[in-house]
Amino acid sequence: MKKLKLSPVFMLSVIFIAAIIPVVSGLEPMSFVASGAFVAATTFLIDKTPVALFRKHAQAGEVGEDLKRVEAEYKQVGAQLKQIGDDLKAQAEASQKELKKNAELSAETKTNVDKLLTEQGVLQARLTAAEQKLVQVEGNSNEPSRVLSLGQHVVQSEKFEGVDWNVTSKLSIGINAAITSLDTSAGSLVVPDRQPGIVGLPQRRLTIRDLIAPGRTGSNMIEYVKETGFTNNAAPVSENPTNDKPESDIDFELVQSGVKTIAHLVRASKQILDDAAQLSSYIDARLRYGLQLKEELQLLKGSGTGNNLNGIYTQAVAYANPGVTVQNQTWIDQLRLALLQAELAEYYADGIVLSPIDWASIELTKDTQNKYILANPFGLTMPTLWSRPVVATQSMDAGDFLVGAFKLGAQVYDREDANVVISTEDKDNFSKNMITIRAEERLALAVYRPEAFVKGEFEVASA
Repeated sequence: MKKLKLSPVFMLSVIFIAAIIPVVSGLEPMSFVASGAFVAATTFLIDKTPVALFRKHAQAGEVGEDLKRVEAEYKQVGAQLKQIGDDLKAQAEASQKELKKNAELSAETKTNVDKLLTEQGVLQARLTAAEQKLVQVEGNSNEPSRVLSLGQHVVQSEKFEGVDWNVTSKLSIGINAAITSLDTSAGSLVVPDRQPGIVGLPQRRLTIRDLIAPGRTGSNMIEYVKETGFTNNAAPVSENPTNDKPESDIDFELVQSGVKTIAHLVRASKQILDDAAQLSSYIDARLRYGLQLKEELQLLKGSGTGNNLNGIYTQAVAYANPGVTVQNQTWIDQLRLALLQAELAEYYADGIVLSPIDWASIELTKDTQNKYILANPFGLTMPTLWSRPVVATQSMDAGDFLVGAFKLGAQVYDREDANVVISTEDKDNFSKNMITIRAEERLALAVYRPEAFVKGEFEVASA
């Protein structure tokens, strides 16, 4: 129900009617009661907002003139905004028709939209100022404000209902300040789709240890006795007991191989390890892999000086052709001759170590009919050559090779398996909330028979 405004005319009318009721009905008690009831009933028909505002003005020592002026300005701006809304609605409908007809907006339409939006912005600023003034006037009131924001005006406008606002994206073609995903515009509103987990670095296939005989030790030094010479004087003899039997000679040497430590560490804050549970296990795995990577290089090519192991390749004997002539010799032929060299030293070679590049070159070797000699691209067989397993590792330089009796000629002794230790007692970790994560292992390598291994370089340019 629409309520009436409180005005002098309205007030005089109510007083006149209330006074005339006892006159018409008689000066009876019930007539006075009816008169009072009429006055009370009229209060429900009055819009109390101006009254409340007037009360607040009165409390502030004002007479209501400022309120009237602000309300008048507010109504004026609201009416103008409503007109702008109607114009925008009409423009939107016209733009839809124009887009359906021409697939684009004309320059005149874009200009009109820009002009309407500019006027709307100016009116919004005026409306905001009027709202602030009304809020200041109503500051001492416990009643909620009846002031509507611009958004409420738009939502409650009946003429805005049913408009297809998909045209907004098309109208934005003519707006100079376009909204984009750039950092200078609305880019900060776009939230990245963060995928869980960590994408780790690639890992090599570690295989050198698999060729060597395993062992364990409880000391920091491996000692073993190695036969260094054998004079074989065995010969047929007669049954004459007075004749001496021929005497052979065997020489031995005590060899020592020290246990070496391979270790590394990283530091991380306590907070990140607490907050990212996955990070702890990831660091553990990466540190262990780092030990294995360095271990493989040490087992193969450790220099034997300082804290380095004495690697198998370092101690192996150099390749020398056993005296076999091969026509059109290839890498495959040379590897067979290296195996023969180990066999002539009384050792059966049970493994071949190559660079992945060289092994790929050998596998891709073809005959005159362009057929692969060794490889079967559709098979799943293990890499072998001359019935020996082939280990392709990046610890071996391209162009080099190593063959030998790995199980018989060498053995690795583990003193302390790879382990990861976490501690705050390192430097100033405690005061800085840092944690040191250390990974290490201890092992020794015994190469019993260096002559059981043959190393060399490929003599021809290709396989």
